[in-house]
Amino acid sequence: MVKSFQGVRVVEPKKAPVVQILVKDNMSTNLVTFNPDDTIEQVMELLTKKKISGAPVVDSSGMLVGIISEVDCLREIIKGKYSNTPKFPGKVSEHMTQDVITLSPELSLFDAAQKFLELKIRRFPVLKDGKLVGQISLSDVIRAFPKLKQTTW
Repeated sequence: MVKSFQGVRVVEPKKAPVVQILVKDNMSTNLVTFNPDDTIEQVMELLTKKKISGAPVVDSSGMLVGIISEVDCLREIIKGKYSNTPKFPGKVSEHMTQDVITLSPELSLFDAAQKFLELKIRRFPVLKDGKLVGQISLSDVIRAFPKLKQTTW
């Protein structure tokens, strides 16, 4: 008579499904935007009122043409100091960053975090099929991570 002994079976623990954490799930979609013809004074007022540090610049057809930030506004403030002009008549188009790096809404939040570290940028416009659909900021990324469970990493 032959006896078969298989021994103790090791049951593999079930792995939790990998949840992809995407930019589109953590970006802001209700955006403040500016027009290239807006004045720096208008920008400063709205940035202060909304307590934000920058915003996308779009043309009349809604296409992204740049991004304006508090740092860009500082250039006009310094220019006003040197020319002794209390008004800030400069246009957004004169001070905005035109070479804008954008992200896809399908990009993982971890890849976006890496972009923030590499490029030292505080915000990225998010484009889908060339259209502005949102913006993700460094603060958005920081706010997202404490909510994650250890198993989703």
